[in-house]
Amino acid sequence: MTTRFVITSLLFFWLLNIYGQGNTPWSFRGQASLWTNINLDSEIPVRAGVRYIPQLNLQILEQGNHKIDFELSANITGNTFLALDSTDYSGNIKPYRAWLRYSTSQFEVRAGLQKINFGSAQLLRPLMWFDQMDPRDPLQLTDGVWSLLTRYYFTNNVNIWLWGLYGNEEPKTWEIGQTTPRSPEFGGRFQTPIPRGEAALSFHHRRSNMPDFWYLQDQIDGVPENRVGIDARWDVEIGLWTEAVWIKKERDVGMFTHQQIFNLGADYTFGLGNGLTLLAEQLFYTIDEKAFQLNNVSHLTGLSLIYPVGIFDNISSILFYDWKQKNIYSFFNWQHQLNNLTFYFMAFWNPQIFRLPQQNEAAQLFSGKGFQLMLVYNH
Repeated sequence: MTTRFVITSLLFFWLLNIYGQGNTPWSFRGQASLWTNINLDSEIPVRAGVRYIPQLNLQILEQGNHKIDFELSANITGNTFLALDSTDYSGNIKPYRAWLRYSTSQFEVRAGLQKINFGSAQLLRPLMWFDQMDPRDPLQLTDGVWSLLTRYYFTNNVNIWLWGLYGNEEPKTWEIGQTTPRSPEFGGRFQTPIPRGEAALSFHHRRSNMPDFWYLQDQIDGVPENRVGIDARWDVEIGLWTEAVWIKKERDVGMFTHQQIFNLGADYTFGLGNGLTLLAEQLFYTIDEKAFQLNNVSHLTGLSLIYPVGIFDNISSILFYDWKQKNIYSFFNWQHQLNNLTFYFMAFWNPQIFRLPQQNEAAQLFSGKGFQLMLVYNH
């Protein structure tokens, strides 16, 4: 990934040098954040960090409704870990986004390192196929995938997505087994309006290398995997949505041959004060040797409360309950906005071992119980 990012960066700066000499628009923006995490249950009770995400955008061509543009950004981090008898430091620079796009009023094709996400669910997302956004993370950070994405939007609001991925070997959310190296992935999505809402059908194919589990004789490589997802949303007196996914391995890999994931959610804003929004989701997840056996079912419930205290302040809370493990995950966030600065105070009380689908960097900081302070500056 580093080699591709360096090549893409050089291409970007070459384009910037060639086209930036004229009147071609380009912009530079960024997001800087400082945070401190106090964890009362961890062997490393104090963690602190700094993050900067610089973003360069270049508009190469715009003629009528035809446009070619480019985006390049990096995720630059530095962290400090304070234990009882030691201090450790770490830092990292990695690509965040690097894509080139051609678009018209109804069509776009985008190639490079990008974010691909879709679906109706918000807390527990069966269609979280290519991102790892945690609803508790105020910055909504997620690594991108190296891919080619095309989308066409019809005038009746029907739209079609087609994508191909390559070089994303690490397991993504819900995936069991590493994607087979040098093996392309591909899929698509069809989304259409329905009465009082919209619905969609999604598909994805990849090959995976299954780990050497105790019930498998040895590692199984190159297992074809197909997944199908459906989702829908309706705006009636309340907001209603559902997502369902079936993931099937085309070879027998024991209890991981089939995965079924189903989500049902709703939200409503009560006329209390400035408006109290309640959001609830129920997720069912199962892995089985045969499809829809439902022998290994897990249930997760998610609840969210959001209340705008005023123009500059907002408070929210998210609760998850794991019915199988009898675990409660609780999170509270107070947000204060002042021009380009945003301050967050977050408190959490969670199990030490996470069993939620979001397993990104932010999720790991919320294990155990404690609080986190964060200051974010956008320019």
